[in-house]
Amino acid sequence: MSAASKSASQASTSRRFQKPKPLLPGPLQIKRHPISCLQGDLSLASNASESPMQAFKLPTTSVPLLHERIRLRTDMSLARYRRDKEATRGNSRSSGSSHRRAYHHDEPYLPSSNSNGSISPSPTELCLLPFNSPASPKLKFAQLPVVPESPSFWLIMYFCFNLGLTLYNKGVLVSFPFPYTLSALHAFFGTIGGTVLAKRGTFAPSPIDFASAMAVLAFSALYAINIAVSNVSLQLVTVPFHQVVRAATPIFTIIFSGIFFGAQSSYSKKISLIPVVAGVGLATFGDYYFSYAGLLLTLFGAILAALKTIFTNVLQTPSAKTAGLPHFSNPFELLFLLSPLALVQCTLMAYATGELHRVRDYSLSSLKLIALLLNGCIAFGLNVVSFSANRRVGALSMTVAANVKQVLTIVCAVVIFNLNISALNAVGILLTLVGGAWYAWIELIEKQGGGGAVG
Repeated sequence: MSAASKSASQASTSRRFQKPKPLLPGPLQIKRHPISCLQGDLSLASNASESPMQAFKLPTTSVPLLHERIRLRTDMSLARYRRDKEATRGNSRSSGSSHRRAYHHDEPYLPSSNSNGSISPSPTELCLLPFNSPASPKLKFAQLPVVPESPSFWLIMYFCFNLGLTLYNKGVLVSFPFPYTLSALHAFFGTIGGTVLAKRGTFAPSPIDFASAMAVLAFSALYAINIAVSNVSLQLVTVPFHQVVRAATPIFTIIFSGIFFGAQSSYSKKISLIPVVAGVGLATFGDYYFSYAGLLLTLFGAILAALKTIFTNVLQTPSAKTAGLPHFSNPFELLFLLSPLALVQCTLMAYATGELHRVRDYSLSSLKLIALLLNGCIAFGLNVVSFSANRRVGALSMTVAANVKQVLTIVCAVVIFNLNISALNAVGILLTLVGGAWYAWIELIEKQGGGGAVG
């Protein structure tokens, strides 16, 4: 081959494979730099004329240095981004605007960090706030308000719910004469309410052993029978007479507390109960249209109410005398355990008495159905308030408060059912109120003086 043709061939080859530009500039002569990892030669091979594909290969020793340089540029970009964000946030605060970011926080996202503590170069690796943040209501249920601990608050709530449910039950039983079914309805709403509270995180049901399960089962029987007997007796007697017999509940409370647990009430408290019981009797004097079955059931209901009040206080207030019994500090947990059992027991009682067959043949209108549903809601509210108030004010205090409520029930019944009040009835109402105030004053003096009386 001639020299001319050989030179022409080389020129053609050089035109097809031109010398590429280097990927990075030539050697960096960094003598003193604060980042020691960048010191050295970052030069890359640029003689691609020998092999064109070598232009895309990086030397093995230069790859870490290239990563460090990329990291340096990323850190500088992040620093510039933060400065801009800080300036923007300062301007927005000064102008009065409050732009909310994710989860309603004013702070920008927190940059993530890797294992050696440096900031991650990836803009997608951002540390989001936890899901249990109180400012993220869409991700979990809103927190319930703090339950007040004032005994006065719970006594007022107990008055309202107990008074309303007594009058409401009497009105419902007039048009819906099925007391066991009504009791099962109350337990059903208690089951639904307890389940909803557990799902919302109001309380966490704790596992119970066999002994605790047996205690809860026995107490549920007392709980269910008390509801059923109260509704049956209220159907058989008038409201004033029902309140007269129920006024004996404090006496049974003192007797059973002494028998089962050796508890003793002060002499002053016992004396203060006399005007309370006598006043309720005088307030309801003149309305004694009752049957013997109604009298026995109402008296039995007063005994059951005293036992229920005592054992509710025992299960919720641990003491040295009740160390062997299970305790449930949260009243909602106790209601959550009792209601399903009471529902089954009340349904069995309704079936045993043949009431369920009569309910099937009963025509239930939409208005009556709404009235029954509202009655169940009030019953659930009374259970919650009763358990909560019992734990805060004591068993005997609850019975006395119930007696004062009975007088208010009579007054409301007179207004609703257009009854007449004689002078003797008015004296009885006043006497009961005075007895309740006397008892409250004695209890306050004993608490301030460190008295250990029960109640």
